[in-house]
Amino acid sequence: MILHTVNKSPYANQCLVDCLTTAATGDTIILIEDGVYGATAGPLFDKSLPQLSELDIKLYVLRPDFEARGLHLGQSVLHFSLVDDHRFVELVLEADKVLSWY
Repeated sequence: MILHTVNKSPYANQCLVDCLTTAATGDTIILIEDGVYGATAGPLFDKSLPQLSELDIKLYVLRPDFEARGLHLGQSVLHFSLVDDHRFVELVLEADKVLSWY
């Protein structure tokens, strides 16, 4: 399993779109830093979610970064799980490799 970390906003950078087209079956994507804005990019995920679900790609958002930017659960895509720093470290340890998108 590859853990994809995305740290740039999809409103200012193409890396989240590139990540979504590259992720494969069983991979995990976590949005960190300004990448957490991707959780609010509903139209971006409306097209991608069926494919991501079919490929069993797990989607996470780093809670401290999400909250630090004043975002709220009501603004997020329902398919993301909020995780703390401890769980982020666990995801890194569980992954065969980590691919950073920036």
